[in-house]
Amino acid sequence: MAIQLKQSAPLTLFNPEETDNAGALYFDTGISAGYPAPTEDFSQQHLSLDAELVKNKETTFYARVSGQSMIGAGLDDNDLLVIDRSIEPTNNKIAVCFLDGEFTVKRLKVDKDEMWLKPENPNYPIIKITSDNKFLIWGIVTNVIKKV
Repeated sequence: MAIQLKQSAPLTLFNPEETDNAGALYFDTGISAGYPAPTEDFSQQHLSLDAELVKNKETTFYARVSGQSMIGAGLDDNDLLVIDRSIEPTNNKIAVCFLDGEFTVKRLKVDKDEMWLKPENPNYPIIKITSDNKFLIWGIVTNVIKKV
């Protein structure tokens, strides 16, 4: 039985850009998702998302999700992924991979000398990596940025 891979849109890669921005205002009080919390006694700081999300600037890049294969892991179409190429690709990590001429994002499943790319949507097949595949793990997803 052959696995049919769905044609995906090209992955658009972005490198972190250096800026002199001190970051946006950050209120270190916690935001209540239940009953409203009092607003007195809050501290105001600046928070840089680059400093928060990018640990290894030289090996980090961004890419947008295209498709629905990882919705069970909270990766939705058009989400922005933060990907670090310096992180060791181990079992259960979510990875951006180059497979047979296309980029894909999937969960790595590793067992001894075998590897699978597992989607987080039951409508997509698990892909077993074989010696017939042209395969490269491009990087490990460290964060996802969503619009609400």
